[in-house]
Amino acid sequence: MKKLISWNVNGIRAIHRKTKYEWIKTYDADIVCIQETKAHPEQLTKAQLNIDGYYSFYESAQRRGYSGVAVFTKEKPLEVINGLGIEAFDSEGRVLEVIYDDFTLFNVYFPNGRASAERLDFKMAFYDAFLNKMNKLLEKGRKVIVCGDVNTAHKEIDLARPKENSQSSGFLPTEREWIDRFLEIGFVDSLRVFNQAADLYSWWDYKTKARDRNIGWRIDYFYVSENMRDEMTNASIHSEVMGSDHCPIELVLK
Repeated sequence: MKKLISWNVNGIRAIHRKTKYEWIKTYDADIVCIQETKAHPEQLTKAQLNIDGYYSFYESAQRRGYSGVAVFTKEKPLEVINGLGIEAFDSEGRVLEVIYDDFTLFNVYFPNGRASAERLDFKMAFYDAFLNKMNKLLEKGRKVIVCGDVNTAHKEIDLARPKENSQSSGFLPTEREWIDRFLEIGFVDSLRVFNQAADLYSWWDYKTKARDRNIGWRIDYFYVSENMRDEMTNASIHSEVMGSDHCPIELVLK
């Protein structure tokens, strides 16, 4: 069995201060992917930077205190590639590609499009570039896992108030259609393979204390290529875990 965890921690230093990484020990995950680290490795203490028993890899934004992803893995990868190879996107520290014998893992913090029309355009351009890369890998027969904060809820079931947010970035038709296209090229939404229930969310607005009422969005995903479907044994959301405005999600493979 292989267990993977993904979590937008909203600041690696903050989550370490709150949890001392005890949640990683509790889950005993083989691979842990975090998004929105908001730090460069040289800004972290030894305790924040490394976890006993894991190899650590980071991709940081040029701008300090912004974006960033990290992967902690028990198994040493064959190769780790930082970014997509497109400077406009890679300057924001959003992608780590981790290559193993049996699959390739992408830990991704997709852009948020709410700030302005320009940021929405940036988000959609990032989406398209990422889709192109995935298409090429799948055409080669590669096994691929994509996890992270996608910043879009796919279906009405994936957010508490779909009608009220139909004109908001994160639930716009064009964003949702991109997920449709992404799945159509050969990916599955792992959670929905195992659980079709409503009220399963991974992000809640801090300002309105939405988590207390479970007024949330499911915007964090494990996507698995179709050629790995039979290797999945479970996928879940850990909404009970506190410390961020997101909660961890989990994928278990044979």
